Amino acid sequence: MQLLLKLLGTAVSIGAGIVGSKLVNAGWEKATGNKPPQKGDDAEASLRGALAFAVISATVSAAIQVLTTRGTQRAIAKFNKTRDIV
Repeated sequence: MQLLLKLLGTAVSIGAGIVGSKLVNAGWEKATGNKPPQKGDDAEASLRGALAFAVISATVSAAIQVLTTRGTQRAIAKFNKTRDIV
């Protein structure tokens, strides 16, 4: 069961990462009016804009990783506690 919970935590983390990426992209486009700088784009994006986008994306990614890891650990601890009671 531990393996199942860890796999579920990984799936939730991946899903949250995808949703977070979509939200950052949409927020960037709404705030700046430009498409977010992506790999392979020409030199149209300024260095300042590309760095700002990278910092924002990394911050959101780190927050998602921490929150999903903590949530998974809590779920595993709760499951183990419940299993001991029963």
